[in-house]
Amino acid sequence: MAHGQIDIAKVQAVLNEFSDPETGRGIWEMEQVADLRLDEDSLSLKLLLATHSAPLRDTKRQELVEFLKRKLPDLDSLTVELGTLDRPPQPLGEIGLRVKSVIAVASGKGGVGKSTIAATLAYALQRAGSRVGLMDADVYGPSVPHLLGLEGKPEVEENKIKPIYKGELSVMSMGFLVPPGEAVVWRGPMLHGAITQFLRDTSWGELDYLIIDMPPGTGDIALTLSQLLPLTGAVVVCTPQDVALLDAVKAIAMFRKVNIPILGMVENMSGFVCTQCGHLHEIFGVGGARQRAEELDVPFLGAVPINLGIRLSGDEGCIESVFDDPATAVPLERVSYGLVNNLAVSHAKEPPLPPLTVL
Repeated sequence: MAHGQIDIAKVQAVLNEFSDPETGRGIWEMEQVADLRLDEDSLSLKLLLATHSAPLRDTKRQELVEFLKRKLPDLDSLTVELGTLDRPPQPLGEIGLRVKSVIAVASGKGGVGKSTIAATLAYALQRAGSRVGLMDADVYGPSVPHLLGLEGKPEVEENKIKPIYKGELSVMSMGFLVPPGEAVVWRGPMLHGAITQFLRDTSWGELDYLIIDMPPGTGDIALTLSQLLPLTGAVVVCTPQDVALLDAVKAIAMFRKVNIPILGMVENMSGFVCTQCGHLHEIFGVGGARQRAEELDVPFLGAVPINLGIRLSGDEGCIESVFDDPATAVPLERVSYGLVNNLAVSHAKEPPLPPLTVL
């Protein structure tokens, strides 16, 4: 094919039809194409994605390859490499939190593994290459420090609370401030103050995701969060049996009442695969959350089976080790991937406003 039949302007126009998963805008418009070279029927380029989209990097590269082959069918050679775009977050809400997406992880009742899902979701995003913070807003029963094997009292520097770090994951929890075994006996206004301080006065830095482990039930912390900053949305965790699903439906209704989008449901403790015989035992049932998600028009992010490794890792304070075993890593990574991919689909349909500035 002659070079004159496919010029660089046409390539640029085609590239701008491909959406950046974070902004929903064309990748050429958002300056996310580098090293673009067109040599007769050969095209090569580098796709630059921000760390917010890190879990989707390989998928988006392959999608771009297939997109260009379809739009420019006469190309004989096509090479797409990956690169990273530095796109800092803009201040969010009146408290000025510098984070791109704030995700609340909630449940209608306790005991469904909400904190475990919140912690592993944060780890999965961080492992993929995103900048992540984990805030334990379960003031009455903070379990994140135990799951992560963290202790110690946060330091205050320049009137800001320094989070406790587990690797590159920044963490804040009431569990760091209250002695072990001591109960927190607070009324609503004190809870509101604590959550506000965790968000406003913690030195979170620049984050792609802040994962918030919510208290179980339908209390007023969701209302507090909705007043403090624009939440990206909520992930609701439940087990498959009917009694848990009833409470999960109430949690979804609560979030909808305060205009917090539901980003998806996760079915935890979804069956147990016997390590001896390989048979699936439906201890709490299987598939209940998927069915209820369809009925409520809520995305289903995935099912996480009952697994001894998850329990042992949490008890031993090294929940990150669940990613060493494919039996637990695969379903947990599927949840994080589904969450980020759903955000990308939403952004493509309705790009966030105002437009982001590329620095």
